Amino acid sequence: MADNTRKIALSIHECTVLVGVGRSFLYNEIAAGRLVAKKAGRRTIVSRDDLSDWLSRLPDVPAAGTKPPRPSPG
Repeated sequence: MADNTRKIALSIHECTVLVGVGRSFLYNEIAAGRLVAKKAGRRTIVSRDDLSDWLSRLPDVPAAGTKPPRPSPG
C-alpha cells in the first residue's frame, strides 16, 4: 500500500491489534488523559501520531537481573 493511502487515524479495535493491549486498557488510558482520542460520530479514533506518542511515554521494562527503582519516601 502506498504511504499516502495509509490511515492517519485508527479505531480502538485497530489500536488493540497493533499494540497488543485490550480495549478496556486503552479506554482507561484515554479517560486518564494519557492517550489522546477523538470522536467521529459514535466512533472513537486515535491518530497514529498520538498512539506513537503514548507508546513512547510508557515505562521501559527493566533489564533482566535488575531491580526497578523504589519510590522515594514522602
